[in-house]
Amino acid sequence: MRVLGIPSRVVTVFNSAHDTNNNLKTEEIYSTRGEKCEKLGLSKDSIWNFHVWVERWMRRPDLGPGFDGWQVIDPTPQDKSAGIFCCGPCPVVAIQKRCLHVPYDTSFIYTSVDADVIQLIVRNGLVVGRTVDTQLVGQLIYTKSIGSDVPENLTEAYKGKRRARSLQRNATSKRQSF
Repeated sequence: MRVLGIPSRVVTVFNSAHDTNNNLKTEEIYSTRGEKCEKLGLSKDSIWNFHVWVERWMRRPDLGPGFDGWQVIDPTPQDKSAGIFCCGPCPVVAIQKRCLHVPYDTSFIYTSVDADVIQLIVRNGLVVGRTVDTQLVGQLIYTKSIGSDVPENLTEAYKGKRRARSLQRNATSKRQSF
């Protein structure tokens, strides 16, 4: 894209969620021994250590005012969108403002960076334990700074100031507790 004069950058999301049933959550199901219960077929959701995609800068007259700017495009989509394997272009501002009705995979990308993780413990088909982690997914979202190798933190651009600061405080307190 840069060769064509389109501003673009590579973005890395640490702890990226993959929501397979479009419920804006990521479910993980475990046995009482702590084994992941994938073979039960209750949830195909997952959390990846990281995921990488591309952003490009563009105007969006098709979406109306307020959606110009950086757009997420995933060149390695894992699911079909409108019947074909593609993802985006989704406005970053739509993710930040949680405008999940905006087309081009906004709810999927929102979940990749800000899903709640529901962990269920199951025994004999019954749920015997449940936790919700609201901070695991999308802890850090980075790109490379222009003209240097210094990383640029984009977490606030995706999550907004309140969520990004909450994650930062949580990460700082965990480091200090060691």
